[in-house]
Amino acid sequence: MKKLITFALVGCLSSFAWAGEQRKDETKRLEMASEVLSQMTSMPDKGIPEEVLENAKCIAVVPHLVKGGFIFGGKHGRGVATCRTAHGWSAPAFISIGGGSWGLQIGVEGVDLIMLIMNDRGMEHLLSSKFQLSGEGSAAAGPVGRHASAGTDWKMNTEMLTYSRSKGAFAGITLEGAVVEQDSDSTISIYGRDASFKAVLQGRVATPDIARGFMAAVANASHRARQEAREGR
Repeated sequence: MKKLITFALVGCLSSFAWAGEQRKDETKRLEMASEVLSQMTSMPDKGIPEEVLENAKCIAVVPHLVKGGFIFGGKHGRGVATCRTAHGWSAPAFISIGGGSWGLQIGVEGVDLIMLIMNDRGMEHLLSSKFQLSGEGSAAAGPVGRHASAGTDWKMNTEMLTYSRSKGAFAGITLEGAVVEQDSDSTISIYGRDASFKAVLQGRVATPDIARGFMAAVANASHRARQEAREGR
């Protein structure tokens, strides 16, 4: 009986330790995502055009997509996503992205990635909890600069626009064949249950306190883009 109790206690302690480490990982990811979003949306001449950001239905941020530098094929990253709702931006949904043949050679230790979902079809794919870019979902390298070129079709046809940053270099990036899906472990760690993508991204799940900083970064980026677009800067 003592052995059984001992094993049970060890098991419980191990579970608590794992949960604690998992939560630390999510906290760090949210902090890094906040920094990436703030920095990549506050570069007026080299960053994401304000018209693009203002029209985005959802925003996904994957900080430090890779560690070790060569073509991205088979690499993996984790991030967070949020979508517009009738009452503002939704609570963050935790995502993972991996596989596929990536359209840019970086050759550095880490790459920050932002994905902007631009229309209803792209949003439907994101809400499905798992989809493949350029297969089920259409993704393209986003335009860069203060204003989006009038000659681009980003507003009409493209489901998702993608941007990357590495050691100060900022550019659009294609993600051919990459799979985006829900990160269930992180979802359970933060929300206490495996809440569905759709429930979180449609605003039916309350934002946890741990995510307040990330949501503030999203709101600030959105507000800045809206103001700049209206002022015609």
